[in-house]
Amino acid sequence: MTGFVLVATPAHADGPGSGTPYVVTVGDSYISGEAGRWAGSSNDSETPADALGAHAYHDNATHTAELIPKCHRSLSAEAYIGGGIGGLNLACSGARVASSDGDTFKPGVDFYDNGAGHLGQAKMLQQFAAGHNVQQVVVSIGGNEFNFAAIVTQCVQDFLLSPSWFPDYCKDDSSVVSNFTSANVTAVRGRIATAFQNVRTAMRNAGYGDNAWTLVVQTYPSPIPAASGFRYGQSGYTRQSVGGCGFWNADADWANSTALVTINNTVRAAIGQSGLTNARLLELQSTFNGRRLCEKTVGLYEEVGLSSWTQPTAVDRTEWINQIRTVTTVGSDYYIQESLHPSYWGQLALRSCVRQTYLQSRGGTCTISGTGLLNGEPRVTLN
Repeated sequence: MTGFVLVATPAHADGPGSGTPYVVTVGDSYISGEAGRWAGSSNDSETPADALGAHAYHDNATHTAELIPKCHRSLSAEAYIGGGIGGLNLACSGARVASSDGDTFKPGVDFYDNGAGHLGQAKMLQQFAAGHNVQQVVVSIGGNEFNFAAIVTQCVQDFLLSPSWFPDYCKDDSSVVSNFTSANVTAVRGRIATAFQNVRTAMRNAGYGDNAWTLVVQTYPSPIPAASGFRYGQSGYTRQSVGGCGFWNADADWANSTALVTINNTVRAAIGQSGLTNARLLELQSTFNGRRLCEKTVGLYEEVGLSSWTQPTAVDRTEWINQIRTVTTVGSDYYIQESLHPSYWGQLALRSCVRQTYLQSRGGTCTISGTGLLNGEPRVTLN
């Protein structure tokens, strides 16, 4: 009888092209999940809008703390599309293309490594992708290169500190205009292109061919309506004190027709400049139209006669963008950095958009397609 030996085959490790497929998100607050705790707004109480509670941004293994303080990677963020697809959220609120390691560490879409555990998002992606099957990377970057937060602050200050009969507009303030000069737009486009290239380099270093994964690039959604769409007039302080949307009409029109258009055009142009051949574009500019902050078609909970985000019509009658907060956040659970970001419903809508790009293997324009919820998410369609 001939002898034989049973040889145990080694376990097949997850890695490029093998194991559970993953979607990974990188970039800034518009993809990290900033404001994802809140579903709509109320000036009477936090309770009606508090969808995720105090642990909303806790992304460590036990959901008790943030891995990187103030990155605000919420549980409702886009990365977690489900359906057997793994999700990893590496994005960070306040992130730019380059990492900054001052009082608060902000990982950029780069390979920063301070030797003490602070890593850039491209470096983190590279490490993760080497041992996991990353099929799609979704990126939102560029808004902070245009100093988005500072522009919003200036616009609100101008609204609050000038009268309606002699408004001081932010659209012509030198500190705002300087962000949109042709020279700065060109410089920002180059930095965004570098971010896309850094993602490609990370994936190559992790062992992926360029055709083995897809980069999905998001544009930014419009967070406030044009002047004609506000439910509060611009005279007095109601627009900010009640609505949390303190923009003059002219500034709101400029924000939609000039600032947002310029930012999104720059993001689109950066794809071409990057030279990536596996990039798809997810157009979000009009995704929240009809559910924007202070828009006539929605309202605060007390304005629409609802008492909780869990009520069936709350998704259709309340805002998907968080109010602009000022020092009034003192003593509350709100953060100023949550201002003007997609909140709980907005995050879940964007998650659906990302899922559709993954399942349909394409980019497109994502818009509201119906009322109510589908599998717990607002109804949106990728066109």
